[in-house]
This record gives sequence, structure tokens and C-alpha cells, in this order.
Amino acid sequence: MTKPADVAKKQVSENTSADTLSLQALLDLQRAAFLRDGIPDAETRIDRIVRLQAMLLDNAEEISEALTADFGSRPRELSIAADVAGCMIDLNHQKRHVKKWMQTSMPGKVLAKAGLRQEVRHDPKGVVGIMGPWNFPLQLTIVPAGSALAAGNRVLMRPSSITAKTTAVLAKLAPRYFDLEELAVLTSAHGGGSDFAKLEVDHLFFTGSPEVGASVAAEAGKNLVPVTLELGGKNPVVVDKDADIEKAATRVADARLVNGGQVCLCPDYVWVPEAKVGEFTDRVLARWRANLPAIKDNPQFTATINEKNFDRIVDLIDDAESLGATKHQVIPAGEKLPDAQTRKIAPTLLTGVKAGMKIEEDEVFGPVLTVYPYRELDEAITHITSHPHPLTMYWYGEYNENFSKLADSTRSGSINGNDFAINMFGPDLPFGGVGRSGMGSYHGKYGFETFSHARAVAFSTMGLAVSEMMTAPFTPKDVKTANVQMKLWKFFNNRARKKLGHKF
Repeated sequence: MTKPADVAKKQVSENTSADTLSLQALLDLQRAAFLRDGIPDAETRIDRIVRLQAMLLDNAEEISEALTADFGSRPRELSIAADVAGCMIDLNHQKRHVKKWMQTSMPGKVLAKAGLRQEVRHDPKGVVGIMGPWNFPLQLTIVPAGSALAAGNRVLMRPSSITAKTTAVLAKLAPRYFDLEELAVLTSAHGGGSDFAKLEVDHLFFTGSPEVGASVAAEAGKNLVPVTLELGGKNPVVVDKDADIEKAATRVADARLVNGGQVCLCPDYVWVPEAKVGEFTDRVLARWRANLPAIKDNPQFTATINEKNFDRIVDLIDDAESLGATKHQVIPAGEKLPDAQTRKIAPTLLTGVKAGMKIEEDEVFGPVLTVYPYRELDEAITHITSHPHPLTMYWYGEYNENFSKLADSTRSGSINGNDFAINMFGPDLPFGGVGRSGMGSYHGKYGFETFSHARAVAFSTMGLAVSEMMTAPFTPKDVKTANVQMKLWKFFNNRARKKLGHKF
């Protein structure tokens, strides 16, 4: 088994990068190393996680500067909190618990007494491919990579080309902390994301849009590569009739502008009791005005990532307004927004949005919030269930019958009550979508299990052979045994049916 000391001896020079090898060569290199060294012990896995943490912590300022350069405007505080410090909780959890998680479990204790030993091994899959997004290019790439390393795998990491400067920094830093056989960071020098999706890795993990996710899954499916898809969607908010409107409006207003609205967990649209819509919208706009005395030249307001997305968001607003929606915007005095040069869009609230408008269907991923009125909760539920399942759903109000009705009547990757993205706090909850918002999950033990293979082991010391019982010749004793089995199962089934009131 590989020891940390052995890894240290194999460390390549700082000048070596993954760019010197082809995609296939890197995959072959890691797979050969995995087969050569065997399943890594807990000490080796912990060592790799510690080095992954060190890579971020040692270089936090350089990473933050690269993120600001990629976005054009992004606060250092957000980059440090989300993309550096934000990785540490889950990585620490992996580090603390991996020794326990990797142990073989023995569920079949009753059968063991009859001579049939049963075990479940938690084996690494081999080489894992991680495809990261641009909105949080470290957190949403490093955290799954940490889970894959904890599970004992080698990792090929492909951050987004959209945040090219951040990807370049990671590619430069990785060889200082990892041998290419352990973890390699790939760049556009290895082609596009579609090229990466074609690799015959042992598991492929993708975070991004549903449209690209479908393409990635299709490419991986050609090689029968298992995939985990962490996607997005239009996340709804429902404000209960008895909720604190000021608190709900303030928190939703803040949540909509996190990272310039470019978060897969951002609230996209809000259902508010009809009588309180005016108060809610007024308070949202007031919150934005208070927090943003300047926008265009404000380094604390995250810019839209690129021109393509800037144009797309502006078009969604213009389309809704042209078809009858009412636009409410917060534009500081003396500023002209939207501004294409800085890619800044004024925080926008839309009312009167109806079917047929693009924003009814498209995930905004920007500083735009839609507000709908409702008289009965069923109106909100009908709207939500008529659209693809979102990544998360927000509820403002008490943990009451209305909340239970909403939760029972809808589907989403998660539900957050009275605050933004609190399902991400702590490593004990699974993170993932459902349907169009994704498949599979990670964080904590869920991440370890995603990148592990639960391998069944059964070992017999019984005096009889199952194979002999299932092949000719079948004796009168075999016939009698089969008949007894049928009588017993019919007895148990009839008893259950009688208890349930079935007529038979």
C-alpha cells in the first residue's frame, strides 16, 4: 500500500504540469498507478486531503486575485469565504471519518451462524474525473475531488475554461502538492469539456447547467461510465401567510445577489400572499438600495461572468417587459445600467410575469427576482410541480402544516427554511438534485459513498452446496422443500393481505 513517505519521494518538480501529457496518457498514468499501488490505506488518504487543503490555504490570495480577474469584479471576501474556507469543513470531515468509512462491514450475522459469511467492502472505483463550473470554480471542484481522494481514488480535475485565470493558477499549483499519478489539473490545452467527458474514467462527476449536463451524460454513456450530475434550476420561494414579511424580503433580497445571483442555490422566483405583495416588493427594493449606493464601480458587486451571460440576462428582462411584466430596478443616481463594459446589471424585480415569457422557463443566474401573488397555497404548488424539479426550494414561515403540505406535494433536491443555502452548512446532509436538477449526491459520507463501490463478498463454509440444490436431478426431497417454501410464503402474504383488508 502506498505510504505518504513514498508519495513524497515521487513528487515531480514544480515545473512539471499535466499539459505535457495527453488526456489519454494522464488517464493511463493514473490507472497504472492505481493498479500498481493497490488500495491506499487511511494514512495515505488523509495525507492527500491535507495536501489538498494546503494547496488552497497556502495560496488563498493568489487564488482570490485570479477569481477577481476572471469575473472582472468579485469581492475578495466572497472568494475567500466560498472558494477557499468554504471547502475546509467538508475536507476536514472526510479527513476525520475516512478510517471508519473504509472499513469492511458485516451485515449478514444471522447467516454467518449457518456457515455463510457476508461482507461489504468499500472499494475505490479507480480514476475519477471531476468537471467543475465557473461560478464557484474551487469549491465545486475541490470538494468532490476531496471526496474522491478520501474514497481512495486518483483524480483528473477539469475546472471550467470560462474562469481561465483561476484554472491556470490551479494547474500551476497542483504539481507542488501532488504527483500527476494522484491528482492532475487539466486546462483547455487538453481540449474542451466534451473531450474530457469522452474519457473512460471509472466515475465522472459534473457540476453545471442541465443542458451541458445532458451532453456530458450522453458522452459518458457511450462508455458506460457512471455519472453524478450536480445541475441547477429555477429555485422557488414560498412565503407563508403568517410569515414575517420584513425578514423574508430582506433575506430573499440578499440571497438573490450572492455572487451577482450566479449561484445554483439562489432563489429565482417568489410566491407571496396576495395582500402582502406590495410590502414584500417594497422591502426587497429598499434592501437593495440600502446595500448598494453604487453598483457600476463597486468592487463588492460581482459582475456577470461574461458577455454571453450578460446579454442573455438583459434579454430575459427586456422580453418580460415587452410582453407586459412590470420592471422595478435599483439604479444608483448618476449610473446607467445595464453596463456592458463592466457587465453590471441593476438588481431587478419583476411582477406580472406570465406564461410565454422566457423568464418563466429559463434559469436566470443573475440579479433578477420574479414575484408572484397567491391566494391559496395550491396555486404555488401547481406552478412549482408543472415545472422541472428545482435544486432547492425555500420556505419562509413556521414549520407547520402548510410547510408539510408544500414539502409533500413537490419535489426538489433540498428544502431550506427561513435562510439561504443552509443545507450546505455542515457535512451531514446530502447535496444533490433530482430529475432535471441532477442525479446523485455528495458532501460528507455521501461523497465518500458516491466515489466508492459497495462490493459484496460472500464466503461459504456450509456443508451443502447451493449449486447442487439448483441443478438436476431434482429429487422428491427437493420437490418437498420447494413446496414447503411456497406454503410458508403464501401464509405470510395472506396474513399481510388480511391485515390490510384485501379481499381474496
